[in-house]
Amino acid sequence: MSTIAARVPTENGGKYVRQLCKHWSHKLQTEVEGDTGTVTFPTAVATMAADGEGISIAITGENRSDVEGLTDVVARHIDRFAFREAPLAYDWRWRED
Repeated sequence: MSTIAARVPTENGGKYVRQLCKHWSHKLQTEVEGDTGTVTFPTAVATMAADGEGISIAITGENRSDVEGLTDVVARHIDRFAFREAPLAYDWRWRED
């Protein structure tokens, strides 16, 4: 498994996580509980957890290139909801599993 993660500074993270999961729920499997959300893509799973200072995002999948490709998809969609403060800062880093 390959996992890439980022911490995204924003005071509105919970709102963005909920909006993003609702947006994708029409085409993908999503779960939301409070300020935490999971989106299951065909080749990877994105997990997001927000607090008052930002969003922690982790994307995990079998294929490293698929996982890396989803970083842009997730970031663009969050930035769309965060239009008042976008673009947000995404510092993607690979995790050793």
